[in-house]
Amino acid sequence: MIQALCPEYPVRMLCTLWGISPSSYYYKPVPEDDLSFLVAIEEILLNYPTYGYRRLVAELARRGHRVNHKRVLRLLRQNDLVHIINKRVQTTDSRHSFRRYPNLLKGCKVVRPDQVWCADITYIHLRQGFVYLAIVMDVFTRCIRGWCLDRSLSSDLALTALQQGLQGHRPEMHHSDQGVQYAASDYVELLQSVGTQVSMSAPARPCENPYAERVIRTIKEEEVYLNEYEHLGDARLNVGHFIDDVYQTKRIHSALGYLTPVEFEARWYQEFPL
Repeated sequence: MIQALCPEYPVRMLCTLWGISPSSYYYKPVPEDDLSFLVAIEEILLNYPTYGYRRLVAELARRGHRVNHKRVLRLLRQNDLVHIINKRVQTTDSRHSFRRYPNLLKGCKVVRPDQVWCADITYIHLRQGFVYLAIVMDVFTRCIRGWCLDRSLSSDLALTALQQGLQGHRPEMHHSDQGVQYAASDYVELLQSVGTQVSMSAPARPCENPYAERVIRTIKEEEVYLNEYEHLGDARLNVGHFIDDVYQTKRIHSALGYLTPVEFEARWYQEFPL
């Protein structure tokens, strides 16, 4: 019905009348077989933003993916990932003069809530341009303590997500990459003011921040790749709904005994009250 009326009326107005979001109208699902492949492509491009198409294909093969050149090109074009190559969309900038901290997460056994938080930043593609999502997650419960979605990669993006998390919780350790957003004085000083140890992975080693990589992958596969966002507000509404109303309270995790993060945390505090 909406499609039939589109020539005469704006899509946004029609979506409002029918009670659906514009992103649902523009829904273009990614086939399940392509989801993990897309994540691998994005991970390579974000960590090695100077890679062109041929080096991307070679790196995929090195990582054990069965590479079909035509498939790679199709996914790049269908998901506007060509823009990443052309515009060098990069979320981690480790070229700064701030202090770098050792990786304290190695060998650390995480056994309680707020013992370790991890943080990361990713990009989200709009119909025109990009926005950036910063998340802070509790490693033990998998609860996302804070998040922020905005147009800028400034230090305020990560700082806003951290401030949101600190409204009700205090981490013993905070782990991230060595990006300037996490090494900036304001960010580190805020962590230290609440008694948090600062931990960082080595440059270009996403494997040293696996929990953050995993939650970003979940958000991409189960929300971002399944929708097309009109603008920043649309992305905030839909990504926020997924994080707060789906991921936290409805999506079960095998690592949590098939409970949601909120359920797992509540049960832990019942068994081990403060």
